[in-house]
Amino acid sequence: MKTVLITGASRGIGAACAKAFAENGYSPIINYNKSRSKAQELSEKIYKKFGIKPTLYGCDISDSAAVKKMFRDLGDIDVLVNNAGISQQKLFTDITDEDWKKMTSVNLDGVFYCSREAAMIMVRKKSGSIINISSMWGETGASCEVHYSASKAAVIGLTKALSKELGPSNIRVNCIAPGVIDTDMMKDFDEETRKTLRDEAPLQRLGTARDIADAAVFLASGKAGFITGQILGVNGGFVI
Repeated sequence: MKTVLITGASRGIGAACAKAFAENGYSPIINYNKSRSKAQELSEKIYKKFGIKPTLYGCDISDSAAVKKMFRDLGDIDVLVNNAGISQQKLFTDITDEDWKKMTSVNLDGVFYCSREAAMIMVRKKSGSIINISSMWGETGASCEVHYSASKAAVIGLTKALSKELGPSNIRVNCIAPGVIDTDMMKDFDEETRKTLRDEAPLQRLGTARDIADAAVFLASGKAGFITGQILGVNGGFVI
């Protein structure tokens, strides 16, 4: 059974990925930082529904030493989904040094640390798939989210460069750029704002975490065997 490590998997897109990969016969490794109880609850649901017992691993992916230890402890993985991320809305001139460093440490450094450790495992096996979760704002930029947009744009650049380096080792590296996805990150949006966002998308709805999870499963599968270095926009047509 193939293994998939999903960072930030205790809720939202990460949790949906864990369920979708289990449904498709993978053994999920649920990484979480502080939400142990939610990760445990998710694990129990997956086991009850699919008969697969996920591995739980608490680790702050912005900590290089902790990431190294996580990969040593886990041993072998076949697929890495770099999903963990944070967001924040602020005027550019109000973004503090701490805001900037926190945003980039999770959204970019974490992707780098995890991909570096995964690559060393995958190169030895001459196989593997790395899937990075960016954002449509990493492609277009978002007002009042400069630090978020910059971190997600960097993930896109990392994806393209790493795919060229790891391709000769039969390792595929791709990126998903979600649009407006109805997760906890939208909890502070009022209904009027949500309606406006729905209306702006040609498909006239918000995305779901499962929409992103299905895309990740596809990119990890043999059906995407000739796809690498690509940015897959899953945004309902919001960005074309």
